[in-house]
This record gives sequence, C-alpha cells and structure tokens, in this order.
Amino acid sequence: MDISQSLNLNTAPQNSLFDPTFLNLEYLFNQILNFFRNLFSAEFGGILRLILFFLALFFIIVIAYCIIRVFEIREKEKKYLEHEIAEYARKQNEKEKNLMNKGEGQKNLRWEGVLNHLFSENPADWKVAIIEADSMLESLLDQMGYKGENLGEKLKVVDRDRFRSIDDAWEAHIVRNRIAHEGLQFELTEREAKRVVALYEQVFREFGFI
Repeated sequence: MDISQSLNLNTAPQNSLFDPTFLNLEYLFNQILNFFRNLFSAEFGGILRLILFFLALFFIIVIAYCIIRVFEIREKEKKYLEHEIAEYARKQNEKEKNLMNKGEGQKNLRWEGVLNHLFSENPADWKVAIIEADSMLESLLDQMGYKGENLGEKLKVVDRDRFRSIDDAWEAHIVRNRIAHEGLQFELTEREAKRVVALYEQVFREFGFI
C-alpha cells in the first residue's frame, strides 16, 4: 500500500456511533438550531405557528376559566360561612332566650309558691311564704354580685343609689329573722304576713325579678 492509499484511508468518513463529533457541544447546538429553522421554514412554519396559536389560546381559556371558578367557589364559601354564622347566632339567641324564659318561669314559680302559702288558711304557711320570699331576695342579690356570708351581710354592702327599695328589703328581712329565731313564739297575723310579702314584692319588681 502506497502513501496515497494510506491518506485516503485516514480521510474516509467515519460512521461509527462513537464518532467524537457527536460529543461536540457546538455541533449539537447547531444541529438543534437547524432543526428549529427547518421546523419554522416557509413550508411548515405557518401550520406550526397556527397550531401553537390555538394551543396558547386554549390554555389561556383554561386558565381564565379556572380563575373564574376559583372566585366563584370562594364567593360561595363566603356566602356559606355568612349563612352558617348567622344561623349559629340565631340559634344562640334562641337558646339564650329559652334560658331566660326558663329562668323567668322558675322565678315566677317560686313567687307563685310564696303567694300560695300566703293565701293559705294555715297560719304556719304565712311564715313559710315570708321565708321563701327572703330566699328569693338572697338569690336576687347573688345575681347582682353582692357578696357576704348571709343575706344580712349582703344587704349591708348594697349600693343605695342602685337599690331604691333597700329599706323595704331590710324591714322584710328583719321579720324573717324573727320568724327564724323565735319560731312558734312569734305571732304573725295574716295582715302582717301580706304586708311583709308586699315589701318583698316591691324589691322584686324594682329589678324585674318577678
């Protein structure tokens, strides 16, 4: 083999898969660039651009639809929460109203018990009416926040500006104490029993307790 033949062999194209040309980054970049140039050539570019336009338009519509739906869902959630809050508030108001009515009913039942004892023909029941009315008076002072070991201690700290019927309360309570301390020895007439219960009534009506 002569030198020319040797040169021809050395310059022959190499089709091996391990051709170092494919590892050249500049070569690969140029190949990719040529691919996109051919893709957007006059022959295929118009169709491709049209396809891409419709795809972009489709995705824009999808995104816009999703945004609108998100706002609609949030608006529905807001209305739902407002409805639930309003419903909860309504139920709470009804519950508090029922409790107040129940409490008012209990107060009225206690007062009815006082009146039943007061209008009894048994003189012993008149004393019971005063004792029960005195117990209601202590419950009233407890609700008003007055503290003390007994009703007398609570009456001592009452604010007279807020408690116009304080003298009536004291007078009625003194009679109750006489009933408790003297027992059967304390003589109570029907007229006096009604007068004392009327004093308690003045106090209760001042504060809407009956």
